[in-house]
Amino acid sequence: MHKTIISDTSCFIILSKIGELELLRKLYGQIITTLDIAEEYGDTLPNWVIIEKVSDKYKQQILEMQIDKGESSAIDLALEIQNCTLILDDFKARKIAQNLGLNYTGTLGIIIKAKLNQKISSIKPFLEKIKETNFHITAEIEIQALKEAGEY
Repeated sequence: MHKTIISDTSCFIILSKIGELELLRKLYGQIITTLDIAEEYGDTLPNWVIIEKVSDKYKQQILEMQIDKGESSAIDLALEIQNCTLILDDFKARKIAQNLGLNYTGTLGIIIKAKLNQKISSIKPFLEKIKETNFHITAEIEIQALKEAGEY
């Protein structure tokens, strides 16, 4: 049984832009997100994405003083669900998650995991497609991702 995976908007957007949203289902079966994130995404999410409500919006409101509404709701939900992993790409949101003791990864981490779990044969085509979007990957991050995937 997989642990609970909670995704922020950026992962949905990036994987959708490159035509690979299905990778999340292949890797995890089911993803959880919040209503705020579903609204930020702006399109219909697949039926394997479950929308959960955050029960205590107070923490989310405090987090919104530092990061956006979607990231805040994802972190708040992660604080309510034990044994979960957040998918966050925003540096500031990742730092907050780290300070709160939450497990997190990013979209590139998902792609690397898919390679290591033999769901895809290479991360290189994914990186090339991502670089054609407005998502910025530094050369250092690209090299690190290729090394982690055993492709460098």
